[in-house]
Amino acid sequence: MSGVVEARLAELGLTLPEVVPPLAAYQPAVRSGAYVYTAGQLPMVKGSLPVTGKVGAEVSAEQAKELAATCALNALAAVKSVIGDLDAIVRVVKVVGFVASAPDFTGQPGVLNGASELLGEVLGEKGVHARSAVGVAVLPLDAPVEVELQVEVEVEAAQA
Repeated sequence: MSGVVEARLAELGLTLPEVVPPLAAYQPAVRSGAYVYTAGQLPMVKGSLPVTGKVGAEVSAEQAKELAATCALNALAAVKSVIGDLDAIVRVVKVVGFVASAPDFTGQPGVLNGASELLGEVLGEKGVHARSAVGVAVLPLDAPVEVELQVEVEVEAAQA
C-alpha cells in the first residue's frame, strides 16, 4: 500500500527502503496496542553503512545530520512493516537518538535534527515529537548515529 505519506516521500525525492534485517536477536519494530516501537535504526543504505566513525572526529556534524535522516527513513520502513500503511500514523510520540561522539563533541541535538526535520517534512504536524539526543562512545558496526521511534497509530491498523 502507498498513500499520502509515501506520496510526500516521493515529492521529497525519497524512497522508503526495505526494512533493515536485524543484526541480533530482536525485531525491527513491534506493536503494543496503539503504539509501534522501532528498534534502533542505523543509517544503512542498501545493506551497508555509507560512513563509520565518531561524530566530531572522522564524521562531520553535517554528515551525521544527514545520516540521522537516513535512520529516520529506515525507522519509517520498520513502522510500515508492522502497520502496512504509513497513513495510519496518528503521530510520532518520541524519538531517541544516539550519536557516537568524539570526547569533545557536544552537538548531539543538532545531529538529531536530521531525523526530526525529516519526520516533520514527511508527516507534518503528526511528525512533531518529544526527543532525546544522547552522546555515546560507540554504536554497532561503528555507526555514527542510531535512531529509534515510538509512534502512535490508528487502533485498527495497530491490530491488523
